Amino acid sequence: MSKNKNITLDRLADMMESGFEHLSGRIDDVENKMVTKAEMNRRFDGLEDRVLASHQKRIEKLEAEVKELRAMFAA
Repeated sequence: MSKNKNITLDRLADMMESGFEHLSGRIDDVENKMVTKAEMNRRFDGLEDRVLASHQKRIEKLEAEVKELRAMFAA
């Protein structure tokens, strides 16, 4: 028999436990980095609110400028 086939059950169990512990740690790392769907929606909602507020200000400014131009050309 080759050297690799003479592994005791205890050694094999230890090897498997070590592998699962390593895998579990990596899964935990991935889960910690993942953003939940609710969190992603919250982030997009905040971004949308900021963009809309910015656009609202720009539109109001443009409307005021157009009003001024109309007044200038009407005179």
